[in-house]
Amino acid sequence: MPRHVVAPAHEIPPGTRRRVEVRGHGVVIFNLDGAFHALLDRCPHMGGRLSDGVQTGLVESDRPGEYRWSRPGEIIRCPWHAWEFDIRTGRFRCEPDRFRVRTVPACVLSGEAVAAEGLDATTVPVTVEDAYLVVEL
Repeated sequence: MPRHVVAPAHEIPPGTRRRVEVRGHGVVIFNLDGAFHALLDRCPHMGGRLSDGVQTGLVESDRPGEYRWSRPGEIIRCPWHAWEFDIRTGRFRCEPDRFRVRTVPACVLSGEAVAAEGLDATTVPVTVEDAYLVVEL
């Protein structure tokens, strides 16, 4: 699968996200505590842009009247109909075996590795000092 340089890693700090275009497809990249995850920027329900959605966590409960907040920032909510997806896996929170957002492999490579692989870096200058985000699509 072709790999594409999309941004210097330092431009997407922990807790943030960025939408990029890769070969005509919108991709949203999330930095969750230094780990990068990428999803196609399209809700499988009706096509809403996930990059416009609210990034949230989970409210969980073991019994009525007791609630706890967990996984802050790891869930993306579609802005159109509030469908929620796990950013790490792309799975729909209500029916995880039925619906999911396509995940996109993402990694961080050094500038030297990018130059050595000959990746398409037309939108990002390649330097050997910085680390770049690379997605496969």
